[in-house]
Amino acid sequence: MTVRKNQATLTSDEKKRFVNALLTLKRNGKYDAFVTTHNAFIMSDGDDTDRVGHRSPSFLPWHRRFLIEFEQALQSVDSTVALPYWDWTADRTATSSLWAADFLGGTGRSRDSQVMDGPFASSGGQWAINVRVDGRNYLRRALGAGVPQLPTKAEVDSVLAMTTYDEAPWNSQSTGGFRNHLEGWRGVNLHNRVHVWVGGQMGTGVSPNDPVFWMHHAFVDKLWAQWQERHPASPYLPAAGTANVVDLRETMRPWNNVTPADMLDHKKFYTFDAA
Repeated sequence: MTVRKNQATLTSDEKKRFVNALLTLKRNGKYDAFVTTHNAFIMSDGDDTDRVGHRSPSFLPWHRRFLIEFEQALQSVDSTVALPYWDWTADRTATSSLWAADFLGGTGRSRDSQVMDGPFASSGGQWAINVRVDGRNYLRRALGAGVPQLPTKAEVDSVLAMTTYDEAPWNSQSTGGFRNHLEGWRGVNLHNRVHVWVGGQMGTGVSPNDPVFWMHHAFVDKLWAQWQERHPASPYLPAAGTANVVDLRETMRPWNNVTPADMLDHKKFYTFDAA
């Protein structure tokens, strides 16, 4: 069984294996295919469209499936690798362990946000940004420039206390549901704020270009799992008969046979460490 660990607890060997698997997927073209998929759904998911991956109840199950497929791709390279998660309520600064030169590298330089150190820096020649929103082909970050503070544990706890999964109108305007507050369109703004805090490609539809995307979403997924444990009587909503969003047993594009119901129990696929 795959066990996802807090990135802060990874050994040097585990970090190296994770990075090497990422670089292999980049070389063989599989990595960029994931970036392309994510960008396509960012661009098509609007409040008034047939939305699947974002601004909708299926935000969480969609990304759970997306991460599972990426993790399986990593494991096709190295069976020992699992997706680590970044607990941004604890590792809150640009000097936290994940930004070290032997792991993800740090923030970008001031004039163009180009990441200059670590295995994903352009100078290393292994991480060209091929799926992009502009002409720049290098990884960019501006840690803390777009918003000064990452979400706190108290803010996370306030969202985990919400008792309803989602509510009409099932988009970014939903005021009372856990999903929209976790996604970050309402309330204390969790998931979205982290994308903005990292900056660079993480602030765009091609956010998976930055490997921290996977660690961020692994933590968002962990928070969903915690919410499910706290509120076992609160189901995925909507159950059926809702236009423009994915009901409990409807198929989530781009997959032909995956529904939110299939994604409710993460323990069929992986577990989390005790950290």
